[in-house]
Amino acid sequence: MFEIQNYVGFIGAIIVFQLIPGAGTIAILNATARNGISAGLGAVFGTLLGDFVFMVAALAGLAAVMQQNPFLFECLQYFGALYLCWLGLGLIRAKITPEKAHQEPKKSAWIYLKQAFFVSITNPKVMLFFVAFFPLFLKADASHVTLIAMMVHVSMMSLIYQTLLVLLGNALALRLKAFPFARTLATKLAGFALIAFGVKLAVNNR
Repeated sequence: MFEIQNYVGFIGAIIVFQLIPGAGTIAILNATARNGISAGLGAVFGTLLGDFVFMVAALAGLAAVMQQNPFLFECLQYFGALYLCWLGLGLIRAKITPEKAHQEPKKSAWIYLKQAFFVSITNPKVMLFFVAFFPLFLKADASHVTLIAMMVHVSMMSLIYQTLLVLLGNALALRLKAFPFARTLATKLAGFALIAFGVKLAVNNR
């Protein structure tokens, strides 16, 4: 279908890829927990935008350029790692009182969109994943239409999964608001998780 080789396997691989939690997932859940569905959806579109940029870059051959310039690749990785650690430290240091747990300061979805986009775009390994992923399901005579179809599949399935993640995360966040300690614990864990992703990215960069 769509000239995609092993179409069923392609769909299955996308599903598995979505189920693997990453920094983008944490950014989406954090935004949802803080400011509800609109903020969560803002983070979703930020993540999708970052992934889309990397898909286009991968298909345009920029990954090959980055592989030929290791210093540029390493700088981007370290920058992304530092940014994730900075976000995680902010969550760990955040003080949540019972009053604050019931009334989180409102922020626009645009802010969370930019944060999630930045988290996504500072992880160049996402682009390398697409470089390795797409060729597995491409025929030798594949056209530009096939490449576009593959990008649309990844984007639409990501949108569906991440939107469900926002809805479920919002329902959980509403329950946690009645328990400040649980809300604090969840926020701290999210912060440590972001730092862990950052450290892992930096270590793998050696």
